[in-house]
Amino acid sequence: MAIQTIPTQPFAGQRPGTSGLRKKVTVFTQPYYLENFVQALLDVLNASGADGQTLQGETLVLGGDGRFYNRTAVQVILKLAAANGVACVLLGRGGILSTPAASAVIRHRQAFGGIVLSASHNPGGAEGDFGIKYNAGNGGPANEALTEAVYARTQLVRELRISDASDIDIDRLGLQQLEQMQVEVIDPVADYAAVMRKLFDFEMLRGMFRRGFSLRVDAMNAVGGPYARAILEDELGAPAGTVVNAEPLEDFGGLHPDPNPVNADNLIAHMQRPDAPDFGAAMDGDADRNMVVGRNFVVAPSDSLALMTAYARLIPGYQDGLRGVARSMPTSAAVDRVAKAMGLPCFETPTGWKFFGNLLDAGRVSLCGEESYGTGSSHVREKDGLWAILFWLSLQGATGRSVETLVREHWRVYGRNYYTRHDYEGIAVDTANTLMADLRAALPALPGHCFGYRRVVLADDFSYADPVDGSVSGQQGIRLVFDDGARVIFRLSGTGTEGATLRLYLERYEADVTKQDQPVQQALTELAAVAEQVAGIRARTGMAGPTVAT
Repeated sequence: MAIQTIPTQPFAGQRPGTSGLRKKVTVFTQPYYLENFVQALLDVLNASGADGQTLQGETLVLGGDGRFYNRTAVQVILKLAAANGVACVLLGRGGILSTPAASAVIRHRQAFGGIVLSASHNPGGAEGDFGIKYNAGNGGPANEALTEAVYARTQLVRELRISDASDIDIDRLGLQQLEQMQVEVIDPVADYAAVMRKLFDFEMLRGMFRRGFSLRVDAMNAVGGPYARAILEDELGAPAGTVVNAEPLEDFGGLHPDPNPVNADNLIAHMQRPDAPDFGAAMDGDADRNMVVGRNFVVAPSDSLALMTAYARLIPGYQDGLRGVARSMPTSAAVDRVAKAMGLPCFETPTGWKFFGNLLDAGRVSLCGEESYGTGSSHVREKDGLWAILFWLSLQGATGRSVETLVREHWRVYGRNYYTRHDYEGIAVDTANTLMADLRAALPALPGHCFGYRRVVLADDFSYADPVDGSVSGQQGIRLVFDDGARVIFRLSGTGTEGATLRLYLERYEADVTKQDQPVQQALTELAAVAEQVAGIRARTGMAGPTVAT
């Protein structure tokens, strides 16, 4: 074995987005593309580190969602880490670690940080997507200062330091040696399961299954399958087969692992059958997102966060109450109403879990969530799909109520926020940027303007001043807020890999119980027309409607 120095040239466009660097597999498999990015990351960590530390003698966590190229990338990263001073890598067996489990391992083992290989809910396979991100020592995604430093370094990197050692056996638990670096292959579920046991009443949950409670969890052939099987079936006693599509596959078995009613249509159909189980749920590619489904009843992510907040004290891990809650700006204001009624601080942040990290670390919030089917808490520094499923399972056990009954009772108390997200995918980047620029230019003239019976009271491009560190993040989404509380929001997504994705969010509040059972898209027809009038999406993009509406 020897450490080699290999000349290289920078690649354009290696700027991490909302959740790291995501590109097509064909981009990542270019010679030295992955190596360049990882070398840049290691250079930055060695130059600045945490609190003046460097990587020398430190431990990193490594794992991913098992998608195509995951196993190859793990070997490359191990050899780069060994050549750049890392003392130990904790690697999930088979190169597997769900995103919330990676956060749990970093925190439990007090690691320097971790590298997570995932493109989350994006499609997998040789023609699909791949991604990589760095999580800091708190277990959460790196802040913008670090990711921008990494991007700057990618434009300067001219050489790679990498070991020429043979590949290690990533499927064998225990210690191995690579140069002077130890590689410990760990059980990817163990640390995460230990955290879940501290939060939830496992004995109550076992009792539910002994009494015949039925559950269907669709892991979508992604990384959540082994976690759900180990905890729900093996430990809590749910019947074998409760977790379906439970084997992680490099191409997710052809499924699009995005847990929404469109992509998890098999689960939706199953929950509409006469013999449907009591409770249904799905997780995404790296198991940090969730969809909650009752019998013929889908729970909106914003309602899920609001209801969790209202009932949190029923969960052992939160029985002493919540310190506060946070939501991303595009997420509906349903949780705001609960927080106000309970006297809890409620924070509105940009999209991206990293913005919740400071609030969680400072002890200012306990629960947080975003509209893209992500909820989480202070137990880790990522959103967490299986945690959310256990939370909802526990609520049903503690109250004796079904998913639908819980939500409808919640609406009667707090009102319903009708809410939808329309995704326009694969738009030409120039078209998308021009649309947003034109919207920004139009903002000053919009306050006071009436669209039908609604009057605009706020029109801005959302800017966030972090209350913990004072950092400011601008241009986080264009908001139109009306005098009745309705909102129209335009935002470009940072998670796609081809073209641009425009996201349109529509929301209005309904307090009248007799009007809380309309189809969501029907209830928001007028706001959709307002959005089209303001932005001209159809004319600009040539698209008759959104690619996906959830």
